Amino acid sequence: MAGSKSGLLSGICGLLVTSLSMGAQAESQWFVAPFGGYSFAASELDANEIRNSNSNTVNTQLKIAESGHYGIMMGVKTKDPGDIYLLYSHQATDLRLGGNFSPDLLTQLDVDYLHVGGSLYFPKGNLRPYVTVSAGLTQMRPTGDYSNESRFSMGFGAGVEYQITDQFSLLADARGYATFVSSDNALFCDANQCIWNIRADIMWQGQVNAGIKFSF
Repeated sequence: MAGSKSGLLSGICGLLVTSLSMGAQAESQWFVAPFGGYSFAASELDANEIRNSNSNTVNTQLKIAESGHYGIMMGVKTKDPGDIYLLYSHQATDLRLGGNFSPDLLTQLDVDYLHVGGSLYFPKGNLRPYVTVSAGLTQMRPTGDYSNESRFSMGFGAGVEYQITDQFSLLADARGYATFVSSDNALFCDANQCIWNIRADIMWQGQVNAGIKFSF
C-alpha cells in the first residue's frame, strides 16, 4: 500500500512538472494564490464498529465536522486563457459519530488535499469567471492511536477572479471534492486492530474559498 501511494504521488508530481513546463512555454507568467475558507457538507459514512475481541459489530456513522481551512495554489498561466496549478488545502477539524451536532466526538482530525489542477477562464474585462478541475490525494490524520489514511480524490469547482492590476487580483470560488474511500474498506485502525469498517465508495466534501493572487 505504501509503495502504491508513493508511486501515485510521484506520478502526480511528474505530471505537474510536465504540465508546468508546457504552460511556461505557452506564456511565462507564474502565480501564487494563498486562500482561506470553510469546509462543509462532508458525507456521512456508514460504518461497522468492532467493539470487543469477539468481533461484535454495531452499525454507526462517521462524519468529518464542518470547520475553516486554509491553503495555497501555485502554478503557471496559459494562453487558452487558463492556468495549471498545484493546490494544497489544510483543515483542522473533528471526526464525529453522527452529524456535525453530535455530542460523540471520536477524535481530532487533520484533512489535507494535494491536487494538480487546471482552470479555464471566460474574461469579461477585469472580471474573469472560471471553471476548474483537479486530481490528487486526500490525507486524513486523526490524533491518538488511529492510523493515517491517504486516498485518491478528484475536485471540481467554479469561481470568479477580479483583476486589479496585471500582478494582483482577488478570487473567490466554490469547490467539491470526491475522495474514493473504497466500499467495505477498513479506515482509522487503532494500535491493535481496524475497528472501523466503512461501507461507502466516495466521501464528498464542499469548500468555499476567498484569496489573493500574485502574478509575476
